[in-house]
Amino acid sequence: MLYRGCPLLGSLSLNEKRNLHRFKLRVLSLTQSINRPMGVALTRSAQWTAAGYETGTLEITPLNESILNEITKFMESFIHKYPQEAKFVFVEPLEWETNLEPSAFESGYIVSETAVKSEEVDKDGEPLLLLSVPQIKVRSFGQLSQLLSIAKDNKLQETQACIEANRDPIVKILGSDYVELKEDSTTVTILDNITKDNELHIKRKIAILLKQLDLHLLNHSLKHISLEIHLNPARFKKDIELLKRYSGKGEQTVLESIEYTSEYEFSNGCRAPPWRQIQGEVCYVLVKPHDVETLCITCSAEGVFLNGGKTEEEGEINYERQGEIYKDLVTCLKDKSPVFSENMSKHEIRFIEEQPKDQQVFEKPKIEEVESPATDSEKSKTQKNQINFGKSHMTKRLEPSLKWRATVDYKGHKSSVKDSQEEKQGKIEKSTASVSSGRTQLLRKGGEKVEETASESSSESEEDEEPPDHRQEANADLPSEYWQIQKLVKYLKGGNQTATVIALCSMKDFNLAQETCQLAIRDVGGLEVLINLLDTDEVKCKIGSLKILKEISHNPQIRRNIVDLGGLPIMVNILDSPHKILKCLAAETIANVAKFKRAQRAVRQHGGITKLVALLDCGQNSTELTQPSLYETRDVEVARCGALALWSCSKSHSNKEAIRKAGGIPLLARLLKTSHEDMLIPVVGTLQECASEENYRAAIKAERIIENLVKNLNSENEQLQEHCAMAIYQCAEDEETRDLVRLHGGLKPLASLLNNTDNKERLAAVTGAIWKCSISKENVVKFREYKAIETLVGLLTDQPEEVLVNVVGALGECCQEYENRVIVRRCGGIQPLVNLLVGINQALLVNVTKAVGACAVEPDSMAMLEKWFVPSLVV
Repeated sequence: MLYRGCPLLGSLSLNEKRNLHRFKLRVLSLTQSINRPMGVALTRSAQWTAAGYETGTLEITPLNESILNEITKFMESFIHKYPQEAKFVFVEPLEWETNLEPSAFESGYIVSETAVKSEEVDKDGEPLLLLSVPQIKVRSFGQLSQLLSIAKDNKLQETQACIEANRDPIVKILGSDYVELKEDSTTVTILDNITKDNELHIKRKIAILLKQLDLHLLNHSLKHISLEIHLNPARFKKDIELLKRYSGKGEQTVLESIEYTSEYEFSNGCRAPPWRQIQGEVCYVLVKPHDVETLCITCSAEGVFLNGGKTEEEGEINYERQGEIYKDLVTCLKDKSPVFSENMSKHEIRFIEEQPKDQQVFEKPKIEEVESPATDSEKSKTQKNQINFGKSHMTKRLEPSLKWRATVDYKGHKSSVKDSQEEKQGKIEKSTASVSSGRTQLLRKGGEKVEETASESSSESEEDEEPPDHRQEANADLPSEYWQIQKLVKYLKGGNQTATVIALCSMKDFNLAQETCQLAIRDVGGLEVLINLLDTDEVKCKIGSLKILKEISHNPQIRRNIVDLGGLPIMVNILDSPHKILKCLAAETIANVAKFKRAQRAVRQHGGITKLVALLDCGQNSTELTQPSLYETRDVEVARCGALALWSCSKSHSNKEAIRKAGGIPLLARLLKTSHEDMLIPVVGTLQECASEENYRAAIKAERIIENLVKNLNSENEQLQEHCAMAIYQCAEDEETRDLVRLHGGLKPLASLLNNTDNKERLAAVTGAIWKCSISKENVVKFREYKAIETLVGLLTDQPEEVLVNVVGALGECCQEYENRVIVRRCGGIQPLVNLLVGINQALLVNVTKAVGACAVEPDSMAMLEKWFVPSLVV
């Protein structure tokens, strides 16, 4: 096992050891690719001529061209990204026929009429590149990189010729002994060996880089496969998951077992290898019915069929189709296994009786259906409609969506809902009048608003805004807290006011930050109850409910459920409450929920923006006091929570305009003068989001907000510094704003923040502000005085692209002046700038070309550019 022999891992729990073992299996499955020539990417994903991989050539296809492009990019940048590994000498040279002429080679090579030798040699004095027309031999990654630069427009042809002529390049690079990985090798032993031998260390790093390239090529090829072939892995995944629930030993099960042949799932959801996905195949499953031998089944875009099975010796699958194609998995199994078909028919009523439970596990709860018993006639209709356990039924039932309204007769359904609501109302009135009135009122409102919500959700797609909905599996090992919380929810549903408050307090004592606790509340229908309590007249119930909703709404799935259940309009109404604690809790919960467009739109459509802006006025007098009273402190807290909610809502363009029209800018400007950092962060965050609009930038200047943004750059709070710098970045497109930043002393703190490089988000914001401020020549003089240009040059390496774009943009503006060009050259900035030309980020390339062009004006800089820039220019 993975942890064997490692004292640090010996004390792990059983579950942790299992997870480590699964991780080992994943690593071993990925590292197996290096045992094949150039991994599986070229042997399987690339498309070869009829002669095959061993003797054929690469076909001229978009997929092959894409793979060659990725390999070429990797090799071109290798010498710059990994200079030490680029000097590693191959065990055997890579050899192929080239179309390059000796005259194409210049400095760094000894050129004759028919031959070329590199000046770079190994320890025995042998050249690392040797050309004897037309044969070429290359023995290092550095020479490969330079060769591609020399090849200019023919680099893809050279890459293709090299791959076709060297079918086992990894063996030639690292040696045949090295690539034979032992199955029981572990991370610990690898690390032990690395520290002993530097050459071995470089070998291992190169092997890792080649594995990463292979995996990158595999995932890259999946994009082309998805464009060419429409695959729907979710369709089969839901069928298999549901069948697993009813599999096992005993007469009550439909199957003994059903398992995937591979545990690895690709980024597109498929489990079939990429070279089979090209054929439209999604996954393979091993199914053991009660009465026949194990079946190996292929699930593909065409349908479901039996394949040739999985061999025990090699574990490979015979992909050849055996027999006919079925429309879905259940139909196939019914045909192949009489016992499966009989058990499905025998237990259909059981499946139907468990249907509400399945819906509770897999679907979003519907407000109108909470504890609503169906009539006998409805049950009989349901049984007839749900008897089919096949693909179309499962897909429709398992996909959570509000669009279910379109599939039924709305008027008929509404009348049945009304009847069930009256029964519900009668039960609740017997327990407590005050709490039940709010619940019943919400039930009535829910039916009226569903049509509007469904029509809005169908008008624009928002499925990608939040992660998919996940439910707890019925057979999963759940902690005791899960069941304890579900018991408390039952008390919420049926208890009186006192029992409700006690249940809320008890629920609050759980760790609601854990996903298990969050989903426990949702899975048993607790969200509907909590939202219903918000519409009652009991302040204590509202406070308890909001405190729980505030905690669990950090979960993206819960956010969507709250919106689906109509919770946002009720929270917006609470913002008008005279109780300040309710205002705070409602605003904070809105801040958590309004993270996606539909929620942001719902807040605006129900008047939430105006009410949230009004909350900002609560803390205007209190924010300027050094020692506010308890009452004034609550005012500050109300304003802070309102700013938090506006910050979340300001991601929407329409909401930004609504904030401006509601008078939010002057109020935000006044709050910006406070010394409370927890208030300043959401205020500046809101201004940062809104500053992308031209109307806001003009208003920010008019309200003298720049002065306070500059002031807060000197704060000790990194998050506040980041948002202030980002707001300056947004506003500094305007010349007057750039002058204001300089006049208020904002350039010096920006320059000093460049020295703190650990926080990359803040560094990106600071470099962006410096870039925009550098457009003004007066600001460039100040930056030179503060030694900011030298610091910017030091940031040209080992930084994320978000930072590099801003750094190079700032240098491009600074290098318009002679003094700054000299500084860049003296600090060694020419070569890092040239190295960035091999990237693919368009914004970065635009800024790099501007900076390099400015440096090229100076003769001394031009001499350095000729040394470093020409090879990159021809690429």
